[in-house]
Amino acid sequence: MRVVPHPLIYDWNHDAAGPRPVAMLDDETLRDGLQSPSVRNPTIDEKIDILQRMDALGIDTADIGLPGAGPKIAEDVERLARAIVDGRLKIRANCASRTVVADIEPIAEISQRVGMAIECCTFIGSSPIRLYTEGWTIDYLLEHTEAAISFAVKEGLPVMYVTEDTTRADPEAIRRLYTAAVRAGASRVCIADTVGHATPNGARAIVTYVRSLFAELGVDVGIDWHGHRDRGFGVSCAIAALEAGATRLHGAALGIGERCGNTSLDLLLVNLAMMGYIDRDLTTLGAYCEAVSRACDVAIPQNYPVVGADAFRTATGIHAAAVVKAFRKNDRALMDAVYSAVPASLVGRQQEIEVGPMSGKSNVIFWLESRGLTATDEVVDRIYAAAKASDRMLTHEQIQSIVHGQKSKV
Repeated sequence: MRVVPHPLIYDWNHDAAGPRPVAMLDDETLRDGLQSPSVRNPTIDEKIDILQRMDALGIDTADIGLPGAGPKIAEDVERLARAIVDGRLKIRANCASRTVVADIEPIAEISQRVGMAIECCTFIGSSPIRLYTEGWTIDYLLEHTEAAISFAVKEGLPVMYVTEDTTRADPEAIRRLYTAAVRAGASRVCIADTVGHATPNGARAIVTYVRSLFAELGVDVGIDWHGHRDRGFGVSCAIAALEAGATRLHGAALGIGERCGNTSLDLLLVNLAMMGYIDRDLTTLGAYCEAVSRACDVAIPQNYPVVGADAFRTATGIHAAAVVKAFRKNDRALMDAVYSAVPASLVGRQQEIEVGPMSGKSNVIFWLESRGLTATDEVVDRIYAAAKASDRMLTHEQIQSIVHGQKSKV
């Protein structure tokens, strides 16, 4: 769905001006997302359900696990790969691995058994702080990089080379590692903001540097951006990386992942759609997030953007009155835009008017009429008085009891 600003909105963002680069998306929910210390590991049936919901959203690729971590994960990875093949899903699979042959072997074996190419995302640390901590040298990294990628290519696997903590690595280390990876056969590299260090300016700078390196080498290699949100820059860094030349962006549903989590893929999808980078149906976005919430036992905060319960509802009198006036004009786009930056219809939702201590009578009247109830002066006055006496929004049950003349504690 292409998002066009309402004609009554002057858009200072100017995001839709000029040609837009292609934005591919990689969903890390089922691997990197599950590294959150607070989540429950979903059952395989729940993982397959989530994978199918990714496909419905048009997400390009999904990390379905690190099979080198053990037999249980390897079994789940194979089940997920078979679900893609058997269900004829459009989404493509990739798997994480350390830059060791032992991690890549099970990916190759699963790929061969299910009859589907699985991208091998082989990762290794790259920053000085990580090298010092681990006691590694650049020569050690180069040796493992070349051996792992060469083996994966020989096994027929497409390879993405992931440098952990890239956003704190020095330019020369990046140059040497990426040059070795490309020469060994990697078709993509991934700039990883592993600890959420980057600002949008930093994301642009490092992607620009990597692009210039590949131009110098004369190679056509895809650039991925993998971000975290420790500083709250997840979505903005991903978009900055895209604008600088990254061709695939990573994220996880609801931003789950280690520490503060990965880039929130749901919010990235919405912003990319609104900025003109993608054109797709996002009406199932809420269901996707709810499925991840249930499967991983992660609550969606009420005020979470776009998919939170409060995202498109108001109990404030002035705000609600404007939304109701837009509704009376029979203009859904106006109703979506007058007090909302994101059109509720974009994600299959609608504006909701509630009744609480900050409400006006227009809230009450609209609440009743939208449910086919008669808004008599007496009923409106009773509900309005109860709302003003309450310290929070009235529940639907409380309002219904007032409508039917029953006593209700507010």
